[in-house]
Amino acid sequence: MVNTNKGDNMHEIDLKNYKIRTDLIVEQIDKDDKNIIKKERKYSDINVLEISLEEDNKELLKDKGTYITISFNDVTDTQNRKNLEKVLVEELKVMLGICKINKDAKGLIVGLGNLSSTPDSLGPKVASSILVTRHLFELDGINVEEGYRNVSSFTPGVMGNTGIESSDIIKGIIDSIKPDFVIAIDALASSSIDRVNKTIQLTSTGINPGSGVGNSRKELSEKTLGIPVIAIGIPTVVDAVTIVSDTINYLKKIYSYNIKNIDKAKTKLSISTSKKYIEEDDNLTEEQKEQLLGLIGNLDDEEMKELILEVLTPIGYNMMVTPKEIDFIIDKLSVVIRDSINKGLHQKLVKNI
Repeated sequence: MVNTNKGDNMHEIDLKNYKIRTDLIVEQIDKDDKNIIKKERKYSDINVLEISLEEDNKELLKDKGTYITISFNDVTDTQNRKNLEKVLVEELKVMLGICKINKDAKGLIVGLGNLSSTPDSLGPKVASSILVTRHLFELDGINVEEGYRNVSSFTPGVMGNTGIESSDIIKGIIDSIKPDFVIAIDALASSSIDRVNKTIQLTSTGINPGSGVGNSRKELSEKTLGIPVIAIGIPTVVDAVTIVSDTINYLKKIYSYNIKNIDKAKTKLSISTSKKYIEEDDNLTEEQKEQLLGLIGNLDDEEMKELILEVLTPIGYNMMVTPKEIDFIIDKLSVVIRDSINKGLHQKLVKNI
């Protein structure tokens, strides 16, 4: 329950069904939780957080396993993309090691999503351009050069088009061609606009397609498919609640930044579009928050999101939103994911990094 209380006016909000729309474990964990094993790695300006769950976590709805989160800058920059590719290749190798997948194991690359919907087209775009070699291994009299592994690729489409669960299609293919592991690529949802198109999550636990947008399908994991499943996902959408909530937080940050720096000569000379306030801590007093935002000024982040959800949901305005340049970004990200998978699986290609 959330109380918005001002004098004799009180409004109680029942939000027991409220659920943050995110597929990213990094947005769900408590930073101070000592029961979660965390390892951090830094490659220049790219940050990597490895989280290990030693048992299923019912509170987070996450299975036992390893979750690697890569946070990076804008991929529209060529050098940033090259740096990200190097990191992703290394982290994919780490995940292959965690899943005990050897260099000769046969892989099936699965592109989840809908090619007709740009924010959801990441998986199909990657899968359609993977370096596949299985057909070469199947040919009589052909010796495939050492350093290439047996790889096949497939896009199952979406249930709305096929009428068949992706997991059932994939299980049928696995039973037929018998790969040793699966790599599934999918678009995710985030609860922070900062992470949209700027985060990659790798997991050893598989994936629930569509879970971030409330359209969960059958789980793809070792439990359901019988072989290790590595999931690679990038958040491409957020809901309207997140956008409004984050905007309010940015408003607090810039207000706090201006209060702190208003009398500094150096600040007065800087342009107004400076992003320095983004790193500002929210140091506003309760009185300052109330001056800025009135009655809702002193709600914490979760209470604010819950209040916005109650406002937007009844009128159908809690939309899933993606950046306007998503076409261009998806193209760039799909190339990074594709090349990283190719180089992570085929040792012969690593020399070209």
